[in-house]
Amino acid sequence: MSENHNLLAASGWPENFRSGFTSFVGRPNAGKSTLTNALVGQKVAITSAKPQTTRHTIRGIVHREDAQLILVDTPGLHRPRTLLGQRLNDLVADTLSEVDAIGFCIPANEKIGPGDRFIATQLAQLQRKPIVALVTKADLVDREQLAQQLIAVAEMGTQNFGENGFAAIIPVSAVKEFQVQEVANVLVEQLPKGPPLYPDGELTDEPEAKMVAELIREAALEGVRDELPHSLAVVVEEMIPREGRPENNPMIDIHVSLFVERSSQKAIVIGRGGSRLREVGSNARQGIEKLLGTKVYLDLHVKVAKDWQRDPKQLGRLGF
Repeated sequence: MSENHNLLAASGWPENFRSGFTSFVGRPNAGKSTLTNALVGQKVAITSAKPQTTRHTIRGIVHREDAQLILVDTPGLHRPRTLLGQRLNDLVADTLSEVDAIGFCIPANEKIGPGDRFIATQLAQLQRKPIVALVTKADLVDREQLAQQLIAVAEMGTQNFGENGFAAIIPVSAVKEFQVQEVANVLVEQLPKGPPLYPDGELTDEPEAKMVAELIREAALEGVRDELPHSLAVVVEEMIPREGRPENNPMIDIHVSLFVERSSQKAIVIGRGGSRLREVGSNARQGIEKLLGTKVYLDLHVKVAKDWQRDPKQLGRLGF
């Protein structure tokens, strides 16, 4: 009898209970974070139409009666052009070597391209790890287009992983909640038997300050020019309870620095007369208050850290 089986028997969990880690990979904006949020049922990963939105490994935790599925959300794998890009790819490689199964997200509404093939060749180097193809954004195409994409995905699977190809191929739409549970079922099948790894009710193990920074970054990326996402870093300097507030109406003061690489980008983030920064603060505050369950005061400052993406010292200071 295996050690995990003994653990389950001793802990009172069903003997077929499974728990483990799954990671979603895919090129930037393939729907990884949206699917993570749909599976967990709450916003734990930030989503944006901008590429390279996710910079940290965010775990979302799916609790079921028969399993605990821990989702490790990674930055999009891509051919790196900067030191930051290389570090993000290294982070993905480290994560993938440790998870139990991988969900490869491929959008239904875009033809398979060099980016997808690059990722498939990287995944082929992970020996004997179950890889499930998730054809995301299925609501954006008609049935015929979806069928064609599923065939193309299956072909890519056999080209890279041998005649058995992917462990499974599932079309899914996180936005329309189409087949989201089916994705969970198939991923759970790939996990080892064992007791839960996190307490019931926990949705993520991310530190609150990191999640606050991500929510501010998401708000700052809304509706701005395409060059900004790679150049924007957010650091929560401190989070402190406001003194003198009544116990039944507390408030947290949050002091935040937003770093960009050039003065011209600083002007974009701040906006005319500070209008854009006020809008960022007001949009981010709603998500942060929901996350922390209390009122917050946001103090946002935009600073220039010249070419931080290429500077090892500054990358370290900004948490990469």
